[in-house]
Amino acid sequence: MTELRRPDDKKMVVASGRAHPELAEEVAKELGIDLLPMSAYDFANGEIYVRSGESVRGKDVFLLQSHPAPLNNWLVEQLIMIDSMKRASARRITVVSPFYPYARQDKKGRGREPISARLIADMYKTAGADRVISVDLHTAQIQGFFDGPVDHLVAIPLLADYIRGRVGSDNVTVVSPDTGRVRVAEQWADRLGGVPLAFVHKSRDLTVPNQAVSKTVVGDIKDRTCVLIDDMIDTGGTISGAVRVLKDAGAKDVIIAATHAVFSDPAAQRLSESGAREVVVTNTLPIPSSKRFNKLTVLSIAPLLARAIKEVFEDGSITSLFDGAN
Repeated sequence: MTELRRPDDKKMVVASGRAHPELAEEVAKELGIDLLPMSAYDFANGEIYVRSGESVRGKDVFLLQSHPAPLNNWLVEQLIMIDSMKRASARRITVVSPFYPYARQDKKGRGREPISARLIADMYKTAGADRVISVDLHTAQIQGFFDGPVDHLVAIPLLADYIRGRVGSDNVTVVSPDTGRVRVAEQWADRLGGVPLAFVHKSRDLTVPNQAVSKTVVGDIKDRTCVLIDDMIDTGGTISGAVRVLKDAGAKDVIIAATHAVFSDPAAQRLSESGAREVVVTNTLPIPSSKRFNKLTVLSIAPLLARAIKEVFEDGSITSLFDGAN
């Protein structure tokens, strides 16, 4: 079965790009359907061709594409897929981008800079998308960039419940890697049972990408298990530096938790040598075997995506998935 139907005969299909087929298969399995058959390949000059193997006329299409490196290739493939579905008379097209591309470029830090996250939203809309589903946007304001509904899913329940099962809530402190994510850290602290908070003060040179310096800890973390949280880990330099700062300040243990495992080199090496007890991430992005290490735990985001897709298809409530907290 490649589609779901409602009593009013509304039909749904899930299609996937080539970036992360394993996640798409998991989502389809959770929904009890098969993925829409797709033909996709590259021409010699790099141009991308896509075509669905079945009709999507009048159907509710959910188009899932993750965005690992090379991000731009997968983004263009996704846009072409949206266009193909639109021209094939799909009833509604929902873009499912677990890791929203260019999310870190959500504002102008200096003059003459683009706001690339807004441009991505405009491109989705122009290609023919009616709705967007994403997980743990870098900043919540990105929801306002798209001219249509945006369902912002959060991975905190998945990650926090796993960690609580590992360490409980006694003698635990949630640590934000900077002041900008303190609000998210508060949600983590509530989920872990009202544990205390701390944050790491760091500085960043806006002219140098992927580089920040962790300096001092604000908050009492001595002899405590620290849960160091972030939305993504790219090269791993900042988060590994924060682990060292916490250890130097007397932390008993450090567990890193992040939603998006970008893992640009040399992230895997840095994380494995950082001194963290465990690194917990989700599979919003594919993690090749070459970037996996002994202390890494990968939790599946597929059940959450499947539940969100089903709620959207059935005109239900996404907020109900998070007890009204997302």
